[in-house]
Amino acid sequence: MTSKQIEKRFDMFKTLVAVLIALGLALLVIAFVSDEPLRAIKLFITGPLGKKSRIGNVFEMMTPILFTGTAICIMYQANQFNMIGEGAFLIAANITTWVATTHTTWAGLPLKAVCLLTGMVVGLMAATIPAVLKVKFKANEVVSSIMMNYILLKLSDYLLLYVLKDVESGQQASYPLPLQAKLPKIWPGTRVHAGFIIGLIVCVLMYFFIYRTKWGYSIRMVGANRNFAKYSGISVVAVALATQLMGGAIAGLGGSCEILGMYSKFIWFGTQPGYGFDGIMVGVLAKNNPLYVPLSALFLAYMRVGADVMNRLSDVPIEFVDVVQGLIIMLVAAEMFLAKYKHKLIVNNAKKQLAEAEKKGGAN
Repeated sequence: MTSKQIEKRFDMFKTLVAVLIALGLALLVIAFVSDEPLRAIKLFITGPLGKKSRIGNVFEMMTPILFTGTAICIMYQANQFNMIGEGAFLIAANITTWVATTHTTWAGLPLKAVCLLTGMVVGLMAATIPAVLKVKFKANEVVSSIMMNYILLKLSDYLLLYVLKDVESGQQASYPLPLQAKLPKIWPGTRVHAGFIIGLIVCVLMYFFIYRTKWGYSIRMVGANRNFAKYSGISVVAVALATQLMGGAIAGLGGSCEILGMYSKFIWFGTQPGYGFDGIMVGVLAKNNPLYVPLSALFLAYMRVGADVMNRLSDVPIEFVDVVQGLIIMLVAAEMFLAKYKHKLIVNNAKKQLAEAEKKGGAN
């Protein structure tokens, strides 16, 4: 076994241990704050499986973070810590609504295709500013993308109030989305829609792109060692720019899928949906591997639905799930967490290989 294989297995083990510790502490908190801790714990663990609608809620909640989680993976693979997923998701959903509500005479398939393409283009454009600021002026992409998210939020609010708003609706909402623009439901009795399938396809395609193409190799090389990649002839600037634009496009596609699959109107006003920041957690849990994004998204969605069921049917507040999320992120991101165990595995493996080599030499 090589050191690389050991590190890969260790990362999976470390993530699993972090999740188990966080869940263990969460259950301990429930035991202290609840008058019926056993019932509350049971609701949290088995609640999402109690009804078909709750299982559907898990997949519904998974769908948007499949896109934002994959977007984060693509950018973080090249060490581009761009947070634009939140703003790209929101503004793409907004512009998609405008396209759908102003082309109501179009047939279903062309309108859906144009709406999804619009989301990708808008997301790419949203990521352009922080990406260019990073590669051209060395601006910190974390700061510039967070500020860009705020700008996109206010732009979305403006477009909703002065372009999309249905004045007869009595609320801050757009005109209704035409039925032919809506993504079809794929599970009767739930709201699970075709965006879930699109999200899974995106995860698989991005996995093959990152790990099975020369462009993906360039991205991983830049992320692993920027200077070595540069001296190997890889355009570091091009990789940094391309990965951020790709991440924005994927997040924008997620915004289009979410608004066309789950909503009849655009109703996000004055607040961001939060899926971009959820994507960061999913990407961290997936170790920046798009193939693991569905598992990470499933875990997060299941935990949130379980917390919601527990909140409604017991005396434990739903906010406790934020504590669990925070603990998981801290433990997974901590470089020294289980570092001694990792070092021990590598040393023992090296000793084993050395012993085998000496044995073979002696036999010869």
